[in-house]
Amino acid sequence: MSTNDLSSLSRSIPIEKIRYDDRGLVPAIVQDYLDGTVLMMAWMNRESLQKTLETGQTWFWSRSRAQLWPKGATSGHIQNVKGLRYDCDSDALLVTVEQIGDIACHTGERSCFHQVDGEISAPPGDMLSQLFDVICDRRDNPNETSYTCKLFEGGDNKILKKIGEESAEVVMACKDDDKDGIAGEVADLFYHALVALAHHQVDLRAVYRKLGDRRK
Repeated sequence: MSTNDLSSLSRSIPIEKIRYDDRGLVPAIVQDYLDGTVLMMAWMNRESLQKTLETGQTWFWSRSRAQLWPKGATSGHIQNVKGLRYDCDSDALLVTVEQIGDIACHTGERSCFHQVDGEISAPPGDMLSQLFDVICDRRDNPNETSYTCKLFEGGDNKILKKIGEESAEVVMACKDDDKDGIAGEVADLFYHALVALAHHQVDLRAVYRKLGDRRK
């Protein structure tokens, strides 16, 4: 993280406004900056929050060990902080991060929130990421009744033809100023573009990174 980024990060959280509990702690929810996946929850005190702001990487307070700990110090799965917010009562933090290694949980899972009724289930990200995961599953586990699988079977010729058709339909819906039609046609275009990404083994997160770079 650059010096300018660290300066901007420090200005985003006035430490004196944070309301700590009677133990001097505040909960910090950690979220992936690209797709919004909730990665973990940990505790910060004033010192760990200060070190997070100073270094641009997450530091927390361990209640069991009663000491500060930098995330990823032993695993290498550090978290580069992209943004930091506090809630309306100033007693909870939301930390958006770039998770190095894409693993936040000590169990090796991407997110600590990976359990549903005792079963391991990946936590949801944004809608496009969830759809992309389904598309990749269809690619890796073909089902002859699946429309997505039929697209994969047709390869570039079929997939790219559909992208061209959907692009034209988006144009027509926009020319008609059909708001519901525009939403539907763009949804179709997004879906077929995601199929193309999956077909060529391009991760959706790579697209998000490109968008993030261009936003800068």
